Amino acid sequence: MTIRRILGGGQGIRKKGFRGRRAAALVAMTTLFSTLVGAAPATPAVDSGPSGAKAAPARAGWHTVWANSQQRLAPTTLDDQTVRSIARLSQGGKALRVRIQNEFGTEPLKIGRGTVALSDGSSAAVRAGTVRPLTFHGRAWVTVPAGGDVWSDPVTLTTAAHSDLAVSLHVPGTARPGEHSAAYRDNYLTEPGGGDHTADTDGAAYTRTVGSTYLVSAVDVRNPRLRGTIVGYGSSVVDGAGSTDCGPGCDGWGNNSRWTDVLARRITEELPARQQLAVANAGINGTHSAVGCPQAPDSVAGLEAGPRLERDVLALHGVTGVIYFYGTNDLQNKCTSAQIIDSYKDVFARLHEAGIQVYVVPSTPRPIYTDQMNRYRWDVGAYAGDQGNCGGDCDGVIDFDHAILDPVAPNSINKAYDVGDGIHVNKAGHEAEAGAVPLRMLLSSARR
Repeated sequence: MTIRRILGGGQGIRKKGFRGRRAAALVAMTTLFSTLVGAAPATPAVDSGPSGAKAAPARAGWHTVWANSQQRLAPTTLDDQTVRSIARLSQGGKALRVRIQNEFGTEPLKIGRGTVALSDGSSAAVRAGTVRPLTFHGRAWVTVPAGGDVWSDPVTLTTAAHSDLAVSLHVPGTARPGEHSAAYRDNYLTEPGGGDHTADTDGAAYTRTVGSTYLVSAVDVRNPRLRGTIVGYGSSVVDGAGSTDCGPGCDGWGNNSRWTDVLARRITEELPARQQLAVANAGINGTHSAVGCPQAPDSVAGLEAGPRLERDVLALHGVTGVIYFYGTNDLQNKCTSAQIIDSYKDVFARLHEAGIQVYVVPSTPRPIYTDQMNRYRWDVGAYAGDQGNCGGDCDGVIDFDHAILDPVAPNSINKAYDVGDGIHVNKAGHEAEAGAVPLRMLLSSARR
């Protein structure tokens, strides 16, 4: 059994690599809490091993409404600095909690203090009267173990769908933070040695900007009316590459125009109040579905769909469906269709075992594909299209290919959508992809 989370007041700490039977695990967890967050009664652990892992349930109405999957350590070392990250929430609620991650850290990460607040939407400033302190098992500070993560205690703060939440975290010592490298917006840092500015409202101390997301990797809200969370899972096209390209003279930075953002807006606008879903984005640039593609770069080793599934999808809360868009990088880096399909089957089976439905997006075109790569692409598409549900392995197919292909050159992206690399689509292309998602299909995963 892998001990993934210790539950207590909505808060949990995960430390990877610890195995044992439940009795021994409870003793070890009590020790871990005493060391990291002070003495507390032991609570049952959640079994989340790589086989038989269950999705984190939506206990008491908790749903993940934003995510940025960590992929590496940042090149920057924090030194007594405060980080303010902005999260666009796909749905709102009456309370929230955040996940701080140290997945790639080699040393424990000390967080001295944290807050959440409603962002002003355009800078590091936050709305007066909305700043709330974060606690971790009742304490203002927490130490996140190397390779682990921690969820904060619940915080009472009313949020609305598509509101911007500012998460401010003070690192009192020196640390290299884990990062998601492509935030497609500005996040903010104070100067080194600047100390704790988590409660500041005017943002003046946040003199540095960064295009990555540090430390925080997910936000939950408490909203029992939500019917589930849909997770976009894949590589750069899921992550949002191209979404800031909105045409000549247009500044698309921070415009929240990834297809998952557009999908979240479609849900709130087009579905009735009793059928609302949250959306979270778990894309990471450059990653693959299959492990072992011959030309896959070392920089993305271990970030394939299977190895990161537990921490980036199953550990989120209230997940009922996954939109799975993987395979384009696999083809380019010399994986065969058999390798890709085998990886699909493995991940889909794990998701189904966790009670999560899977909607697959077959690989979209790239002009650099060789004839053999296109044959493999056809094989993968044929597998996905078998009976409209991967021959029973998935729960539906979403046709991004038809939405963005060039009708004259079907192995290429429509020129109106192409950012110029033949791979990624612009803002209009992301809107076309979001428009290709059948909302009624997603509702088939919803809790009754």
